[in-house]
Amino acid sequence: MSVVAGTWQRTLERLGFRATTVAGEGPVDRLVPGLAIDATTPPSAGAVADALAGVDLVVVENLLTIPLNLPASRVVAGVLRGRPTLLHHHDPPWHRARFTHVTELPADDPAWRHVAISRLAAAELAERGIHADVVYNAVELDDAAGPGDGAALRGRLGVDPRRPLLLHPVRAIERKDVPRALALATAVDGTYWLPGPAEEGYGPTLDAVLASATVPILRVPFAHHERAAAYAAADAVLYPSTWEGFGIPPLEAAVHRRPVVVGDYPVAAELRALGFRWLPADDAEPLRRALAEPAALDDDLSHNDALVRRHFSMAGLEAALADILGRAGWRP
Repeated sequence: MSVVAGTWQRTLERLGFRATTVAGEGPVDRLVPGLAIDATTPPSAGAVADALAGVDLVVVENLLTIPLNLPASRVVAGVLRGRPTLLHHHDPPWHRARFTHVTELPADDPAWRHVAISRLAAAELAERGIHADVVYNAVELDDAAGPGDGAALRGRLGVDPRRPLLLHPVRAIERKDVPRALALATAVDGTYWLPGPAEEGYGPTLDAVLASATVPILRVPFAHHERAAAYAAADAVLYPSTWEGFGIPPLEAAVHRRPVVVGDYPVAAELRALGFRWLPADDAEPLRRALAEPAALDDDLSHNDALVRRHFSMAGLEAALADILGRAGWRP
């Protein structure tokens, strides 16, 4: 989500705003510790109001959508009542089994506008009385650092050149389906690369899954500026998730011209309807063929890249936000 928030910040700045970032942790302009996911005490209304002093428009990334810190959500909602606010909804509570009992989020107010990241989410919000515009996540199409030196990264990682490198660019949580990804890597006798940490209590399960592996495992993270090199280093990308609010890695794989295995989660079906040619998660044979004959996928990779450039560009994001802000009377 931080990657997507970054694309929004850059887009809003191009539209004439001067952005000030506020969060409970991390490298932000204004720090309010009670906003952090693991904060034991919510922030005071005064602390939130002070952090938003001088701000004309507030963009809320998921805090008023999913109850990861519900006390903080309540405080922020109270402070923002009546203020121009754009709520960017990534993960509504009904998308997570442990949050289905929460009905006070997503929050709403007559002064606010809402944006959903998929048509599915927008329809679900509408069922609950909230109108949301649909703005698909955008992908940086041209990496300022260049295409990335995959060979050098493979060397640093010590990848066995006789094995394909399968990148699973996710945090390790249950819905990312690490067992399925590892099974695919095993089926093609590859090296499985899981760069993200275990979260949401998944650590013990992950340890047990990886302990049973019969192929090499890499648990090496990479920074955002190394994404191009990470994709260039990989022979294929794995994304067999059982659920995603959206899913950026399949789009990044397209831009970096890598075959990608994608699971059958609902929003993937919405994106597949645009014409993406992805490999299935329930059969390793297409992945095996793709790795054995990379040139045979050239047309599919070019097709996927063109779709991303048509539907998920930064220019498209800028046009969509300009329209929403213009209709609300919130342009600078």
